[in-house]
Amino acid sequence: MLTARQRLLPLRALPALLALLTLCFALPAAVPAHAADRASARNPVVFVHGYNADPGVWGALRGDLRAAGYTDAELYSFGYDTHLSVNEVLAGRLAAYVDQVRRETGAARVDVVAHSFGSLVSRWYVKFGSGGAAVDHWVSLAGPNRGTSTAWACALWDQACRDMTPGSYVVKNLNSGDETPGAVKYATFWSGCDEVVNPDNSVPLTGAANTPVGCLAHNDLLGDDATSAGVRAFLAS
Repeated sequence: MLTARQRLLPLRALPALLALLTLCFALPAAVPAHAADRASARNPVVFVHGYNADPGVWGALRGDLRAAGYTDAELYSFGYDTHLSVNEVLAGRLAAYVDQVRRETGAARVDVVAHSFGSLVSRWYVKFGSGGAAVDHWVSLAGPNRGTSTAWACALWDQACRDMTPGSYVVKNLNSGDETPGAVKYATFWSGCDEVVNPDNSVPLTGAANTPVGCLAHNDLLGDDATSAGVRAFLAS
């Protein structure tokens, strides 16, 4: 037979039991808060280099983004053979690369920063591929968005050069209808002294934030401080 003291023991344990139950039910509430923090994080940045270049050209801009708070795990450089077709090969390879970045980071969308020929590759991916849903900000540095006459010099033997010529299949299709479609934010940066993109005003697009950077050579946009600041401000918008 239980004594009066033994019958009181379960009642005395009740506050501790209630506290334990409260803790258990409170734990799941931490999950949505963590998910909200991840959702508010910066987009990973995918760099797309230009013709006859490689991912090493992004050293200065990558450094500036790291100084602004980005980590190496948020910065990705797409490397590719620049002599292949924009629409038949390269845009699809970029799509696969972006999908890989999104899987690795858990990010819903990425930001794309392209230089020169990389602008055509990434624009095709955004306009005609899956990039419209996967890209948040798109940046073109000195991109031959309406073609460049200098590409005729190598068009006879090189598919990428043919894609960059004014009036090419790629250029015509990219600029047909809406030049900046969907919910993607677009920006271009162009120089009035670009020796590669001719005419210079081939770079700006209707519907984009188009920024003249003064008198810079084609590749100098990659390391220019003012251009870098403009890119960083746009990615933060």
